[in-house]
Amino acid sequence: MSLELKQNCKYSLLVPTSMGVRITPLNGQPVHSSNLFEMQATSAETNVASIASYLGLPVKVLTTFVKDSPIAKFIKSNLRSRHMDYEGPEVPQGDPWGYRHQFNIADSGFGSRGPRVQNDRAGEVGRTLNVKDFDLDRIFGQEGVQIVHLSGLIGALSPETSTFCLEIARAAKKYGTRISFDLNYRASFWKGREEELRANFTEIASVSDILIGNEEDFQLCLGIEGPEAGGKGIESKIDGFKGMISRVKKEFPNASVFATTLRQVVSANEHLWGAIMLEGNDWQVIEPRKINVLDRIGGGDGFVGGLLYGILKGWEPEKWPQFGWATGALATTFLTDYAQPADEDMVWSIWSGNARVKR
Repeated sequence: MSLELKQNCKYSLLVPTSMGVRITPLNGQPVHSSNLFEMQATSAETNVASIASYLGLPVKVLTTFVKDSPIAKFIKSNLRSRHMDYEGPEVPQGDPWGYRHQFNIADSGFGSRGPRVQNDRAGEVGRTLNVKDFDLDRIFGQEGVQIVHLSGLIGALSPETSTFCLEIARAAKKYGTRISFDLNYRASFWKGREEELRANFTEIASVSDILIGNEEDFQLCLGIEGPEAGGKGIESKIDGFKGMISRVKKEFPNASVFATTLRQVVSANEHLWGAIMLEGNDWQVIEPRKINVLDRIGGGDGFVGGLLYGILKGWEPEKWPQFGWATGALATTFLTDYAQPADEDMVWSIWSGNARVKR
C-alpha cells in the first residue's frame, strides 16, 4: 500500500461541513403534490463519514450551529446517533430573517420520473465557518487525525468557507494528516467567483493525497480536459476517463490516489454503476453494472466513504474501490442520504451480488 497513515490518532476521519436538513415526500411522490414529508439531517461530507462511523471508526465533524434552534438540536441528535463527535460555534439567529440551517427539498423520483431537488440555502449558518473558531493545532497536533476529507461544496460555499478549507488543508499537511478532496462542482456556487475558486481549489488539490471527482468536476474546477459529461453510453468512455485521470495525475503529482464514479441512468430506479481508481501506477476499473435504486441522493458520497474506509483499514488497494462501489450502491437503497451499514459483511454481500436472507 503506497498511502501510509499517521498512527496514534484520536480520529480516523475528520470532515468540515455545513449541516442542514432534507425533507422528502412519502412513498416516492413528487414535492408539489405531497402533504406528508419525512425530515433527515444531512450534508455531503457527513454522508461520506457515515461509512466509517457506522463501521466503528472514530469520526469528528467540524461545523456551525444556530444557537437555541430546534433544528440544530435535531442535527446534533442525529450526529450522535451516527456515532460522530462534533464541535463548532453556536451562532445567534438574530432577527427572523437571520441565520438558519439549510433546507434541501427533494423527492426520490420513480421510474421514468426523475428526482427533483431544490436547495434553500438563504441565511445558511454554515457560510460563517471560520478558522478562528477552531483550534487546528489541538485538532491536528494533539488529538491527531488520519484523514481529513474536504468537499468542494464547503470550499465554494462562501469566501469565509473557502479560506477555512485552505487553512484546514495547510494544517493537515503540517501535521502529517492525509487529505482527501472531492471536488463536487456546483455552478451556482461558482458564479462570479471563478478565478478566486479556481486558485483555491488548485492549491487544495496540490497538497491533497486523494482526489475524487467526476468528469465535470475535474474539467470545471481544475481545468483538466476530459470526456464529454453526461454519462450516456458510459462503458465506451472508460478509456476517456482513464486519460482524464492521467492528466490530473500529471498536474497534481502530490496525490497518489485518483478516483471517479461511472453512472448511467436507465430510470430513477435502475442505474448502471461503476468506478475507476488510479493508485500509484495501478488502475482499478469496475465496469458499470446494474443496481436497483430507492433514492439516488448520496450514492457518490457513499462511494467516497467506502473508498476512504478501505484506506483507513489498511486493505490492499484493489479492495478500496470495490468496497466504495458497494457502499455507494448501499446508499441508494436507503431513504437517508447516507448509507447505514450494519457490518462489513453487508457491504461485501452487495459487491458479490448476494442478496440472500442472512440468518
